[in-house]
Amino acid sequence: MIAAAIQRERSRAGISLSALAAKAGIAKSTLSQLEAGNGNPSVETLWALAAALDVPLSLLFETEAPATRLIRASEGEVLASEQSDFVAVLLSRSPPNVRRDVYRVVMQPGEVRHAQPHPRGTVEHMLVCSGRMRAGPEGQEETLKPGDYYTYPGDHPHSYEALQADTMFLMVMEAP
Repeated sequence: MIAAAIQRERSRAGISLSALAAKAGIAKSTLSQLEAGNGNPSVETLWALAAALDVPLSLLFETEAPATRLIRASEGEVLASEQSDFVAVLLSRSPPNVRRDVYRVVMQPGEVRHAQPHPRGTVEHMLVCSGRMRAGPEGQEETLKPGDYYTYPGDHPHSYEALQADTMFLMVMEAP
């Protein structure tokens, strides 16, 4: 499903495989394998492709959403990071003409996850459910605890860092 979505969005953008790979900062062979349905891309690779295509990450997942959907705490489509112990589960994809994605994220202390800017106008909303963390745009990171809500421009470099084991937060990304 990711392979078809990458091909579809690359075609819509009118960009070659080589040009997209260069713009996303990934190897052309890696992109070729992904479009062929081979490989297991990291969240960083998918974010880079989405940013290079100027689309929300959820458009790279090509499945129809049912009218009702229940995702138990131990279920969902997992996206793991190569940079840090950061696991995001896409809970809700944006329907057509609405650009909003909802993620449940569990992160472990250790490495900071540095995120590249998302498409222009993207806003991130975070609500910490458990644990403690530091997050936000570079130079404006805040320490957050359960119940804290933080919103900031996602179209600037930003980061996430767990300060306690099993820190869980809800992240909503909106784009114009």
